[in-house]
Amino acid sequence: MLIQVNAGEFQSTPALIAHVEKEVEKSLKVFRDRITRVEVHLHDNNGPKAGPDKRCVMEARPASHQPIAVEDTSIDMYQAVVGAAGKLERAIRKLVEREREYDSH
Repeated sequence: MLIQVNAGEFQSTPALIAHVEKEVEKSLKVFRDRITRVEVHLHDNNGPKAGPDKRCVMEARPASHQPIAVEDTSIDMYQAVVGAAGKLERAIRKLVEREREYDSH
């Protein structure tokens, strides 16, 4: 599973990139054989202004399926990453469960 982090205009750090990779790996470890790539996009919607403006978008590419995208917004980018990783894990778990149900019929 390849993990690509795109920060765009957001000023990322090596620590933040490592955090993103750790959270994605941790959240998707059960599904890593089913996923070819995860793209992570980090955004600061308001720039230097305060508020819940740190946005993390994650898009997973499950093999033989359409991409799955989720996002989370927080006042802290680290929290936005954790939130998005949790949402992505739940979305992929749901996909796998639906696939198993379909295969059992």
